[in-house]
Amino acid sequence: MTTSKPNGLFSPIALGTTHLKHRVVMAPLTRSRSVQPEGIPGDLMLEYYTQRTSDGGLIIAEAAQLSVATRGWHGAPGMYTDAQVEGWKRIVDGVHSKGGRMYAQLWHPGRFSHVSLTGGAPPVSASVDPEYWENPSRLISTPHGWIQPSPHRAIEKSEIPCVLELYSGAVKHARAAGFDGVEVHAGNGYFIDQFLQDGSNKRTDEYGGPIENRTRVLFEVVDAVVSAWSGDRVAVRITPGGTFNAMIDSDPEALHSYIAEGLTRFGLAYLHIIEPRMSGSMVIKDNQPPIATQRVRNIYKGKIVANGGFEPCTAATAVEEGEADAISFGRYFVSNPDLPRRIREELPLAAYDRETFYTFEAKGYTDYPFYNRTARV
Repeated sequence: MTTSKPNGLFSPIALGTTHLKHRVVMAPLTRSRSVQPEGIPGDLMLEYYTQRTSDGGLIIAEAAQLSVATRGWHGAPGMYTDAQVEGWKRIVDGVHSKGGRMYAQLWHPGRFSHVSLTGGAPPVSASVDPEYWENPSRLISTPHGWIQPSPHRAIEKSEIPCVLELYSGAVKHARAAGFDGVEVHAGNGYFIDQFLQDGSNKRTDEYGGPIENRTRVLFEVVDAVVSAWSGDRVAVRITPGGTFNAMIDSDPEALHSYIAEGLTRFGLAYLHIIEPRMSGSMVIKDNQPPIATQRVRNIYKGKIVANGGFEPCTAATAVEEGEADAISFGRYFVSNPDLPRRIREELPLAAYDRETFYTFEAKGYTDYPFYNRTARV
């Protein structure tokens, strides 16, 4: 009789106050299926998330927008109205009823936006970069289709407290919806990341220049979010060395080492790291090890969830060797609603269809089947 080696992905873990039975996490995935124009999570999203719920597993919900003026993606849900909260509550209740746990991700896209989404308000960023909106290859999902972003402006220092209030308000809404915690999106070239990286931050005030200044917005946002809940129910997502959304930094290793050290003091539930071998949903560097996770592990003193380019076998190795505490999967959760089971039982994974990632219907969203052992392959 032969027995397979125990898989480290299927041992229990606590991420802050959230106790899990396994370490296969569903990553936040923008899917554009909220009810428009109000951005309300509806029946389609309810079916999608409950399909992907596993007993004792964690789902990180897709990025939720903080206000009308800070919207950045047509079809993305919000976290700023009572109707949105009620929609989210139905989803969270559905996930909880199947033994799952759920975090909300809070998102300010910054310059990644268009005035047709923001009610006419120009997008804001750390600094102004006309090349960003002039580049014809850079497109935003809007009610009028995929078009170039609108010209942005540099946010005034006096406006930053208003941004912090948006995050605090979103936390209160997430709590009211019953989420187990919240994740602050500080990567992928969005608002916070636009402050962090010196390729986009050319400010000369106390929010620009040296790393200590450029990280100020991140730490102020995290402090506001932790104050609105507690550190052990808060997480942060970063993209060390990431270039998605026209991002670049002169010393990304020093920047993210400083970030990792600084975030330790908040007692977060976890730090979510996207590997630089990813750019958005694309793997751009094959066979690269999880270098960002390995580097941050030597600095950050809390739990780490790693993401980006992992296969089931490499994910298990990363956990078993102590590089990460859990692994989040994105694309594979799109096409495999029963992904934890498939990994545990070493079942084949279904292929995903990129053409339906950001459409608006059930096709490519809720029509991927669960594994059926009796079906003919």
